[in-house]
Amino acid sequence: MNNLEAKFILNAYRPGGRDAGDATFEPALAQARSDPALGAWFAREQTHGGAVAAKLREIAPPAGLRDAILTGARLGGSATAGRRAWWAQPSWLVAAAAAVLLAMGTALWPRWQAAGDGDLTTFAVEDAKLHVLHGGHGLAAAAWQTTLSQSSARVTGLPALDFSALRNTGCRTLSVAGHDVLEVCFQRDGKWFHCYIGRRADFSALANLASPLLVQRGAMGVATWADAAHVFVLASDAGLAAVQRLL
Repeated sequence: MNNLEAKFILNAYRPGGRDAGDATFEPALAQARSDPALGAWFAREQTHGGAVAAKLREIAPPAGLRDAILTGARLGGSATAGRRAWWAQPSWLVAAAAAVLLAMGTALWPRWQAAGDGDLTTFAVEDAKLHVLHGGHGLAAAAWQTTLSQSSARVTGLPALDFSALRNTGCRTLSVAGHDVLEVCFQRDGKWFHCYIGRRADFSALANLASPLLVQRGAMGVATWADAAHVFVLASDAGLAAVQRLL
């Protein structure tokens, strides 16, 4: 399977992991896990799809719309009804649908543009929700995952890492604002945590954090900090208290 075929299949994958148990998607998901570029594309598509679905749920149809549509359908099917009302003609319906989609796209664009411009924390929070993509391989990535999984390990006091070695030997690599970001996922007490690592020079807005910044974003507890060479974001749906215990 190539990336084009995988994208065709993954376009039908619903946001939120509802299709995770469907064998139809497994080959394409495996391709996304093994190919960083495809994995990053899929993460963006799932994040955007979830946002569009949330916006659609916020739209309340006008009062009486259902009755008006049914009335229009009855009139359109009648031989004596004559020409359709202007608002029931297909061209107007298409235009109305396009206007709704354009308004939604305008509302969503600043959020996703901001993430693309380098908001590593926002990117990490959205990506951490997509457990199906997470993984990686290689000795360097496995060693870091093992270290982070130890109950006594504190993520802010780990030995210096070799970013290039992790990236080049199979650690999951994403692209944020054109910069490589590594992700290492690990478990503590049965909960998943996701550690995102970028080069300090690539994310200057986070480079001057004197101490970890702790925030709760929806269900996700998030910590962001920096050392002499890298910036880090740790995210987990275990909550903020669980994240704080690892610092």
